[in-house]
Amino acid sequence: MQYRTLGRTGIKVSPYCLGAMMFGAFGNTDHDDCIRIIHKALDAGINFVDTADAYSRGESEEIVGKALKGRRDTIVLATKAHFPMGDDPNQRGNSRRWLVRALEDSLRRLQTDHVDLYQIHRPSPDTDVEETLSALTDLMRAGKVRAIGSSTFPASEIVEAQWIAERRGLARFRTEQPPYSILNRGIEREVLPVCQSYGMGAMVWSPLAQGMLTGRYRKGQRPDSARLKLGSKDLTDERKLDVVELLIPVAAEAGLSLTHMAMAFVVAHPAVTSAIIGPRTMEHLDDLLAGSEVILEDQVLDRIDEIVPPGTDVGPLDAAYLPPAIANAGLRRRPSAERAAA
Repeated sequence: MQYRTLGRTGIKVSPYCLGAMMFGAFGNTDHDDCIRIIHKALDAGINFVDTADAYSRGESEEIVGKALKGRRDTIVLATKAHFPMGDDPNQRGNSRRWLVRALEDSLRRLQTDHVDLYQIHRPSPDTDVEETLSALTDLMRAGKVRAIGSSTFPASEIVEAQWIAERRGLARFRTEQPPYSILNRGIEREVLPVCQSYGMGAMVWSPLAQGMLTGRYRKGQRPDSARLKLGSKDLTDERKLDVVELLIPVAAEAGLSLTHMAMAFVVAHPAVTSAIIGPRTMEHLDDLLAGSEVILEDQVLDRIDEIVPPGTDVGPLDAAYLPPAIANAGLRRRPSAERAAA
């Protein structure tokens, strides 16, 4: 396997990162089976594992911790914090108060004394990013974290965090974890160029667009799916299904499955360090590993560009971050009385 440098950290990682979101109550509840999947991925040369405290409320981290016993020193281990871990309003977010505790909880579940990459799972508009970076800097100085990163941050907030880190002499985000796939190419406009400008590694999530680029979801078909049962709008988005129908023959003409073409597409971008794969079963992992050496010809990439133009999203992604200016209608509408007076 050809390893890549994670930004400018000097850390070498595999082009596929094993994502652990599907290990635990949300996906595969058989811990022993999950451990076998993790071990097979590591045996295949994957040395990068990404999880988060919010994945099945800590269960994913517990599974990863058990799986890495005896192998921890050879693995680049990443986890994240931000999402709620309890009913207490302070058991979430990006404050110093929460991040210090969240990391301690993660280390306990992962059965390790440090993580190689600690990421902020989403921006927190109510918390000064200087507060967040200051806390992360102290955790690094304490030896509990080797590098820090962001996840699903808009380009403007990535830049702001870099400026604050420089001005205040704080540790800076070395990685960004954005969504990226053939169906969601919006980050090509600003996020990926910003990552390149600041020497940040990009480890992209949902390269298969939450399963839509496996070929399993087709026009007029609704297979049994845990994501569908959870009400995912992505899998029933007619615009995306239309594009999938156009992509399938492109993959077939290239002698590839849609899955393998989709994965090869994201790792072909020069700003992408690793693509996060999230297998729930051994069969899923085997299929993903079978395409790990695929390299797309320029004509295939050109065909993809014709179907989904660079820098565009076919439709919104359910799990993507919406900044307050978009999510809160009150921030983009003058009061009605003021509008009437005008």
